[in-house]
Amino acid sequence: MKKTILKIEYQLKTASINVLWNSISTPLGLAEWFADGVTVNDNEYTFCWEKNEQTAFLIHTKPNVSVRFQWEEDVDTDYYFEFKIVALQVTGEMALIITDFAEKGEKDDLTLLWNNQIETLRRKTGI
Repeated sequence: MKKTILKIEYQLKTASINVLWNSISTPLGLAEWFADGVTVNDNEYTFCWEKNEQTAFLIHTKPNVSVRFQWEEDVDTDYYFEFKIVALQVTGEMALIITDFAEKGEKDDLTLLWNNQIETLRRKTGI
């Protein structure tokens, strides 16, 4: 089934770039808000949620800016999920842009999932 791109921008006013970068790029940081546990073997990341595991591959990284992963089942596609840190031009505040892909009819559910994940990120990091 064809997926459509979903981009969501979250303003994280008091965030420091170092805190954000560690939260999106390290196993320990990702385990704080994105998954219950994260293990890494080279560019292969295994994300654990309760009794479920899912593998993704790190396909691109730009230090202090962005990380892009691709789920194992999406390897032969153009689908990925990405975390990108940006400084808002007008205010200079930090924002996190999440890019993901949703199947037809699942965009609202995926947006709700990301909203919940970002709330966890804010709570765990004090942003």
